[in-house]
Amino acid sequence: MSELPLDAYYDLTQVGAVAVSPDGERAAFTTTEYDPDADESVSSLFVVPTDGSRDPHRLTRVAGASAPTWSPDGDRLAFLASRDEDSDLRVGREEEDEDEAEEEANGNNGGNGDEEPKSQVWAFDLAMGGDARQITDFEEGVREFDWAPDGERIVVTARDPTDTESAYLDERREGGPIETERTQHKLDGAGYLDTVTSYLFVVGEDAVLGDAAADTDSARKLADAYGRGAFEGLSGLQPDWGESGDIAFVSYRGEGPDSTLVTDIFTVSPEGGEATAITDGDLSCNSPTWSPDGERLAFSAGDDTNWCIPTEARVWDGEEHVSVTGDLDRTLARASSFEWVDDETFYTLVGDEARTRVLRCDAAGPDWERTFEAQGDDRAVSGLSIGGETVALGLSHPNEGHDPYALPVSDLDAEEEPDSLTRLAEVNDDLTDEYEMPEVRRVTFENDGWEVSGVLYHPPDYEPGESDPAPTVCAIHGGPVSYDEPVFDFSHAAFTSRGYLVFRPNYRGGSSFGRKFCETLHGQWGTVEASDIAAGIEELADRGWTDPDRVFGHGFSYGGIAQGFLVTQYPDLFTAAAPEHGIYDLRSAYGTDDSHIWMENEYGYPWENPDAIDASSAITDIGNVETPLLVAAGGADWRCPPSQSEQLYVAAQQAGAECRLVVYEDENHNVGDPDRAIHRLEEITSWYRRHDPEVTDPDADDPHGRENEDAP
Repeated sequence: MSELPLDAYYDLTQVGAVAVSPDGERAAFTTTEYDPDADESVSSLFVVPTDGSRDPHRLTRVAGASAPTWSPDGDRLAFLASRDEDSDLRVGREEEDEDEAEEEANGNNGGNGDEEPKSQVWAFDLAMGGDARQITDFEEGVREFDWAPDGERIVVTARDPTDTESAYLDERREGGPIETERTQHKLDGAGYLDTVTSYLFVVGEDAVLGDAAADTDSARKLADAYGRGAFEGLSGLQPDWGESGDIAFVSYRGEGPDSTLVTDIFTVSPEGGEATAITDGDLSCNSPTWSPDGERLAFSAGDDTNWCIPTEARVWDGEEHVSVTGDLDRTLARASSFEWVDDETFYTLVGDEARTRVLRCDAAGPDWERTFEAQGDDRAVSGLSIGGETVALGLSHPNEGHDPYALPVSDLDAEEEPDSLTRLAEVNDDLTDEYEMPEVRRVTFENDGWEVSGVLYHPPDYEPGESDPAPTVCAIHGGPVSYDEPVFDFSHAAFTSRGYLVFRPNYRGGSSFGRKFCETLHGQWGTVEASDIAAGIEELADRGWTDPDRVFGHGFSYGGIAQGFLVTQYPDLFTAAAPEHGIYDLRSAYGTDDSHIWMENEYGYPWENPDAIDASSAITDIGNVETPLLVAAGGADWRCPPSQSEQLYVAAQQAGAECRLVVYEDENHNVGDPDRAIHRLEEITSWYRRHDPEVTDPDADDPHGRENEDAP
């Protein structure tokens, strides 16, 4: 197989949400593809039989399809999208008709040049057929929704500005100044915040079943069901409409909403009236989900000040809520849902020793059981949905891809992979068939009396312990409260197909190994995690797997932060490093990022605990740096502001290190634009080659290629 070209990123398809129909016979899933001509991502919605008897059927091709949700009878499939109409947008690198290209260049592609449409609820009637019909037409758009049990109404979350706020929004859109008195004045991905309140609205059957799309005037506003809290602009109200009739949602009603991570679960009648709190203001609660009979409510509950304490599954029975997983000492996986199979049992996902596991829970709790042993150690579960007797989930494998799968709920107990496990799509088979994909193995090593693990990706023809020591990319996960497990990832394949090993250490401070393992880093960044990462690289070199003179740093967010510590504390560790979108001076980050609450919870205020804050800032030791640094940032990144990367870049240069700065001006705390994602990988691979002692001509015409005999 051939080396993976970086512009093959345009051919990549990423699977998003998966949702099973109520009868379990069909699954809907979303994908993200990339259009090289428009240089944008395209989100699409597919439906496929869960028995695998037919290939997936694409329902949409317009960017923005998300949150697929089946109606209770399974005949309709609603979703969120920002669109005017369902045009036939091409994706991938297909040849384009010249006349069509000219029409698009002239703007004659169905658009009117006005402001981009807002996200609204649309729905397909899969029993009757035809295109999707628009259900809502809210001026500020719809953020989330859920079906009523009768299938004739929906509840939506929408912003509802006052006249004064509307005037301010109009001024802002025309380039007017930002005006605020909020402490939480911005959020990454959302930008600068305002005071507009989001409410729940009930959309009636005239819009759901008829022809007229609902707006704030025609929908019923639930005045006491409103959003409030520091991160409400990202997390929303998360409405869930139960069989008993009440709607559960998330909000905060205490003092100082911009200075706490507390969120509570409330219920409210769809007819309106006062909302009732079922939690009492001392937890960070999310994802309320009613049992089938509407008598119980599952939700996640995390500590509001210490993110090292595992997030639990809790259940409210109408009178009190109890922990179901509190004695597990493992945190619920990020974005995990609660999938009820009956009135007493639900499934969810949990991070367990660097593996996302399926967990079966007894709602009376505390009672849980690990299941789906057939997952194995070399693939990750991403997303879980149950309908009828069928479970659908995303499975990601380093050389097989990331695809939706289905199997009977009863077969989750199988210890070996059951014949019933059905792959519903192979969205990246062209990539995995044509280009070299990595093999993967888990590694463990000892450091400071702890057993630490990591994931090692390597080329298929590399044999650890038998092949010559190889150049290694040490790729460090973000968080730090997170973990790495084997997954299908374009960047992994890009590196391994060029001869690199990719080592992803699960250092102390990460999650999935229990509270004690995680808390060792709390309030003292730049200590145990740096020691673990350095020890892991040393272990690979001692085994003869890694060439110690050709080790390259890689990592985003906390992965960038950790590189700041590594290049100042272990100046001979990396041959070159590429810290991206990180924070290197905690003191100056305070108030310029969107994370002041996290910092206050972990360190206190900068003027109260300056010594600990400075000790956890790599910039204070920058005089030790010798490693060549490729420093990258997003110009609109409010999680790790670009000023942090600029500080690192200038300080490291003044300290004598060779440095290069790359800023993607419109990007948030990611690099989502496909052209920029490709450019990012070109920059990183070029930087590594430029400083690789075994590469004699890093500026050859093929900057990544094996045609150069000195390439990795």
